[in-house]
Amino acid sequence: MTQIPPTLPLRALFDAQHHASRAQIEVPLALRRDRLGRLRELIDTHAAALAEAVQADFGVRSPQLTEAADLFVLRAGMAQLHKQLPRWMKPRRVATPLYLLPARGHIQRQPLGVVGVIGPWNYPLQLTFGPAAAALAAGNRVMLKPSELTPHTSALMATLVRQAFSADEFSVVLGGADVAQEFSQLPFDHLFFTGSTTVGRQVAAAAAANLTPTTLELGGKSPCVIDASCDLDAAAIKIAHGKLLNAGQTCIAPDYVLLPRGQEAAFERAYTAAVARLFPTIAGNPDYAAIVSDRHHARLTALLNEAQARGARVVDVAPPGSAPGATARQMNPTLVFDPAPGLRLMNEEIFGPVLPVLPYDTLDEAIGFINRRPRPLALYWFGTDRAACERLLGHTVSGGVTVNDTLMHVAHEGLPFGGVGESGWGSYHGEAGFLRFTQQKPVLVQSRWAMGQLFYPPYGPRFSRVMGLLKRWL
Repeated sequence: MTQIPPTLPLRALFDAQHHASRAQIEVPLALRRDRLGRLRELIDTHAAALAEAVQADFGVRSPQLTEAADLFVLRAGMAQLHKQLPRWMKPRRVATPLYLLPARGHIQRQPLGVVGVIGPWNYPLQLTFGPAAAALAAGNRVMLKPSELTPHTSALMATLVRQAFSADEFSVVLGGADVAQEFSQLPFDHLFFTGSTTVGRQVAAAAAANLTPTTLELGGKSPCVIDASCDLDAAAIKIAHGKLLNAGQTCIAPDYVLLPRGQEAAFERAYTAAVARLFPTIAGNPDYAAIVSDRHHARLTALLNEAQARGARVVDVAPPGSAPGATARQMNPTLVFDPAPGLRLMNEEIFGPVLPVLPYDTLDEAIGFINRRPRPLALYWFGTDRAACERLLGHTVSGGVTVNDTLMHVAHEGLPFGGVGESGWGSYHGEAGFLRFTQQKPVLVQSRWAMGQLFYPPYGPRFSRVMGLLKRWL
């Protein structure tokens, strides 16, 4: 490893990683596993300190939530990367078409070089170390820019990574929006961004100047469709969990519910009971996370105020006696019935514990409602009518789907995770993550005698006979 100072200006750090990646294009399995092992040891050794840092950034967020939603998911992903790397790294043989015989073809999998990762604040460990682990497994060098909204977590990450890795292997870059802007303008071999659609557009534009390929993991308004065949009580607890995990600050949280007309009152009762079961109290309950900042808390409050002013029925479904103080930034879970289409609530990703509920008369009406909006990052279906479920899935496009639950597709390492359209592009997790940061180089090995010689000029009767024969074979 090249010995360079632990901290460098941004461009100098990139140049050091770039030089190191070009000096070692072939990265053996042992080194990749060593880097994964050091990251895993970092997480395991300092899990409690990392959870405390996240708690300090949010004000209220239980260490158990960070353990489950950040650290456990990270460990599961890294375990699969470690186990499957030998298989994924092998050259992949491909069948050779008749007209190219006796040549042989295969795909060689190589590191891209230097990967940039820009992470969000909502799951500040999973959504930063996760893509970084995939990039390291693929043999790349990594520069990581975590969010400035989680300063305690980001600072600890930088310290721990500096202790475990040389700067030209893996580095964490701290700073605000100005640093993020400069970061996205570096000529990475790949730039991976998780965050809002608005910022994602800016990142993509900056990367385009360098022809840097990007993966954008964004967000959007993920619908939850309840079918008439659904058990509302069973569905409500899963919807409440998916919506209120991290106080709704989850990119794939259910953003709104579509349910058969006439079931609004029954859903309100079931959802209220589910909230009480999950969170018997709100104020001071560490299991119920706070909103990350005063600005985001004010934004959510404004969404509710606008909805109520324009005639929507706003229902606080927190258990009796729950009145969180503004200083804690804990916001009560809330249902909003019949929101007007023009509300900000129905046009912006909510990212909080507020759940609009809209009735539909037919499944086709629900499908049309979804399809008139930008394609969502996730879609959820609850019901036992398999034909109706297949119709919904076949007539809508979303980044991912969970049937009869919420969020769970993101935990399946065998499934690619990513968005489509305005909810992002590109996917990762498992082999999809390994391939995201891998150059799949096609290699054709020609023999001394090649059938392709039959296509050489001068063209004449022989060429016509060969082409006629090949056309019959195709």
